Amino acid sequence: MFEDRLQALVEDLRNLPAETTWVEFKKNNYTHQLIGKSISALANSARLSDKEVAYLVWGIQDETHDIIGTDFEPSREVVSREPLEMWLAKMIDPCPHFTFYILATDAGRVVLLEIPAASHAPVTFNRQAYIRVGSATTLLSDHRDKESALWSKIQAFAWEKGIAKHFQSSDEVLDLLDFRSYFELTRQPVPGDAAGILQRLSDDLLTSPDVGGRWKITNLGAILFATALDKFEGIDRKAVRVIEYEGKDRIRTKRRSTGNRGYASGFEGLMLYINRLLPLNEHIGQAFREERRIYPEIAVRELVANAVIHQDMTIRGSSPMIEIFEDRMEITNPGPSLNDPQRIIDLPPRSRNESLAALMRRMNICEEQGTGIDKAVNAAEFFQLPPPDFRIEADNMKAVLLAPRQFGDMTQVERVRAAYQHASLKVLANSKMTNSSLCQRLGIAKQNAAQASRIIKDALAAGLIRPADPDAPRAGYVPHWA
Repeated sequence: MFEDRLQALVEDLRNLPAETTWVEFKKNNYTHQLIGKSISALANSARLSDKEVAYLVWGIQDETHDIIGTDFEPSREVVSREPLEMWLAKMIDPCPHFTFYILATDAGRVVLLEIPAASHAPVTFNRQAYIRVGSATTLLSDHRDKESALWSKIQAFAWEKGIAKHFQSSDEVLDLLDFRSYFELTRQPVPGDAAGILQRLSDDLLTSPDVGGRWKITNLGAILFATALDKFEGIDRKAVRVIEYEGKDRIRTKRRSTGNRGYASGFEGLMLYINRLLPLNEHIGQAFREERRIYPEIAVRELVANAVIHQDMTIRGSSPMIEIFEDRMEITNPGPSLNDPQRIIDLPPRSRNESLAALMRRMNICEEQGTGIDKAVNAAEFFQLPPPDFRIEADNMKAVLLAPRQFGDMTQVERVRAAYQHASLKVLANSKMTNSSLCQRLGIAKQNAAQASRIIKDALAAGLIRPADPDAPRAGYVPHWA
């Protein structure tokens, strides 16, 4: 299959009417400096042209695009006693994962260098950035308009648009992606033929046309709708992990599981699995007793969805993780929060994965933008749980749900955090926190209202809250940012 894709790719490039800013043809000109400058120029030009990759091709006549063959052998080239590829990797920054391919044809040998488009910053060679202008390679700094446009394109680049699989037939795409879940979750009728299905998937950026009439599956399509994540190299490392421990530490693992379905098609199954692991707590209602999970389902759902949506997909070998302990539940995702964890309740979330977030919201897998965390914190308040803890640990964001505890068993840090979160929810509801409302939140009896007063005093001293009106002490309290 790979050889077929390479042949189809070369034919598509040959069928271009002329050299483009993201394709360059050579015969036997393979000086090391030229290759380095071309990688920089083509990577930058590809991003500017909204192309995923660029190509430098040897063995094809520039004017006619006829195959004439080349004697260039990349693996034999040495620069200052270093293999060519190693030397290029040292001279290029940030270095894209470029790859040399060799295709033997009846008309001659073709060497193709595939270069991913610039993704995080303009690609430089020997500390200089280059760009293609027409068929010429020139310094990017000589073209300020293109430099500005390139930075704009780079800032808009998203991991979701990357390619998880190339050169797939229609049947292969429909086997690899759970397209039925896509249509069910987006509430669309399933088209009557494969062409219609693939067009709809392409409209939502889950697939895109490839060379030779084949298809590409994007990272977005794979991560959301893979029938099996382990069929996508690299994407499989993003599977959600669930670990249950005995006790309050990580010494004894009770069970562990790693998902293998896409986030969207497998989300309800993931939630069912997590809920089955959560212990039950007896609740006494007005007429009868009933057993409930110790953590509110809406809180668990929103925090898991939040971890999936807002993770940093570019961190390799790391994925969302749900850990269940005797006294808490920790939900961790790669990448720190783009908002201050203290402001995670009131500020709209800033997502690294906008297409993923928008589609997950459209499929009702998570709440509308900016309301999910509010609902999780509000649910903890409603059931008088200790306040959730949101914190950054190294390069990860962690949300911690704490099991039910009486007020007397909460730490002072938890009580102050509860006051801050309560004040935040109140102001978002156009209200104010009072001594009385905090008593209700923490389950403090009226005769012990002085305990709430001490917590408010500590929260004021910590700078987390402030009086709503300094001249009217009974006006209540608001978070420091209000």
